Amino acid sequence: MEKKADALFEVSWEVCNKVGGIYTVVKSKAAKMVEHYGSDYFMVGPYFATKALAEFQEEVPNEFCRDPFEELKKAGIICHFGKWLSEGNPSAILIDYVNFKHRINDIKRELWDWCRIDSLRAPKDYDEPIVWAYAAGMLIEKLAACYKGKKIAAHFHEWLSGAGLIYLKKKKVKIASVFTTHATVLGRTLASANIDLYNVWNKINPDEEVYKYNVEAKHLVEKNSAALADVFTTVSEITGMEAEYLLKKKPDALLPNGLDIVKFPTFEEVVIKHRLQRDRIREFMLYYFFPYYTFDLKDTSVYFIAGRYEFHDKGIDIFIKALGKLNDKLKQLKSKKTIVAFIWVPANIRNIRPELLENKTLYQDIKDALEEAIDDVEKNIIYSFVSDKKIQRESLFDEDFLTEMKIRVAKFVKKGKPPLSTHDLYDENDIILKTIASSGLRNEEQDPVKIIFYPIYLSGADGLLNLNYYEAMQGSHLGIFPSYYEPWGYTPLEAGALGVSSVTTDLAGFGRYFCTECEQSDTPGIFVLKRLRKSDDDVISQLIDVMFNFANLPKEDRIANKLQARKVASMADWKIFVNNYIEAHNLAVDKAYR
Repeated sequence: MEKKADALFEVSWEVCNKVGGIYTVVKSKAAKMVEHYGSDYFMVGPYFATKALAEFQEEVPNEFCRDPFEELKKAGIICHFGKWLSEGNPSAILIDYVNFKHRINDIKRELWDWCRIDSLRAPKDYDEPIVWAYAAGMLIEKLAACYKGKKIAAHFHEWLSGAGLIYLKKKKVKIASVFTTHATVLGRTLASANIDLYNVWNKINPDEEVYKYNVEAKHLVEKNSAALADVFTTVSEITGMEAEYLLKKKPDALLPNGLDIVKFPTFEEVVIKHRLQRDRIREFMLYYFFPYYTFDLKDTSVYFIAGRYEFHDKGIDIFIKALGKLNDKLKQLKSKKTIVAFIWVPANIRNIRPELLENKTLYQDIKDALEEAIDDVEKNIIYSFVSDKKIQRESLFDEDFLTEMKIRVAKFVKKGKPPLSTHDLYDENDIILKTIASSGLRNEEQDPVKIIFYPIYLSGADGLLNLNYYEAMQGSHLGIFPSYYEPWGYTPLEAGALGVSSVTTDLAGFGRYFCTECEQSDTPGIFVLKRLRKSDDDVISQLIDVMFNFANLPKEDRIANKLQARKVASMADWKIFVNNYIEAHNLAVDKAYR
């Protein structure tokens, strides 16, 4: 698609600043934007020195930037020009607004005079984005003036950047503006408060409701940004419905989130990496469970949920309750299957549980002893084969070694049962642990479903699994994301790109995009639960069926699901989805420059 704007400024609080999902959106899309706009594409974000060190390479400003930068500097706004160290190396301007913060009350007063944005009770996390966004508006105003006779577009993400868009509109700067809300302020607030959002959104007065939750300032910035923008967009159909009710504005276009699929492994690589990471997860299970009891690791499925600690919104509650009922079902059927379910959700931790560290040390002792003897064992195996002798323990190991190993294994064996969490938590009433207990999940030997709450970020160097986020996904069989509130939902999409089957819902933008009220095939790759206006019990029942059936799939059907998951994810490639952005920018240009 041909662009109509000569230059584009894309403004987001998450440019070079990883705090949420929008970071993935703007970063993964950047290379495709550079392909369209070249050196006339600028990403605008906040300047935080420690984060900039890892993500930003500062350069001498372009010639046309120098005078605007000097002018802004006199007002206390310092602009850093350079490249975001990401695919495509897009130009980025990071705004240091520290010496401009003294203007916060003036800015708030202007927003009140312009749009009646009430910020008297605004929380602390309101002020900084407002100051930064206002400064971004001033920056774009001055840079746009340097593009004489050219068509300029500016794309603003979320309420955090909204003050910049409002500034440009109220100052009557000739610019084509696009505003995207990735999740409405009130929608996320109501969902997090366990309000049945989808049954109340047409029955409430949003401008009154926001005062009950002290989010009126953010909501009013968002609402006015949507109203004033030449083109208003959301990331999915479900968020578009939400915006229509809560912001009183129907989106002009939908901009679904994509991935740069070429950065993910090919299907051939997927198979190899699954085996490699699966074996690392199995080794972790050896010292997590096997001191207490054993089970067949080769007949064990690994399920997981991952993301922010949003107990209801992310469907963590549904996941745990469904696992509890699945455990009962498998026990009744006397199933030989084992399911190990991970909850990769960061929480406030004290330390790794001491018994787990001890288990790991004793396991490593056994492993090291065997590795020292491995050369002799290999020779004994070869001898047994060529001499056609039966292979027995005694023919592989000498008596002294077997005695030493018996002592090591005796130390390794423990009474009791494996813990439910890898770490001790500060919160003794943690809702995840309480729900695990109330769902009857105890990690006892007779339980076919085992559960591990792993409450830290998967960094690849945590002292236990030592896997990063993608590696942990690759080693698993099924990702489960039964979200209640999920404007888009990157996790099932990322899982699919890694060749891992997953579960999402029709309340997640991604799930709804690919499967609105659909009848799925036997091997859909990505399973979509129906949650819209369904009871929790209904959703739990659907999820139990998916998890049970998946655990019992023959190998060829699992492979078919992996292939299909990869295929579905490839449909969300930025090389396809970027056209939606160009179309939105063009629509804004047509409106602003007609």
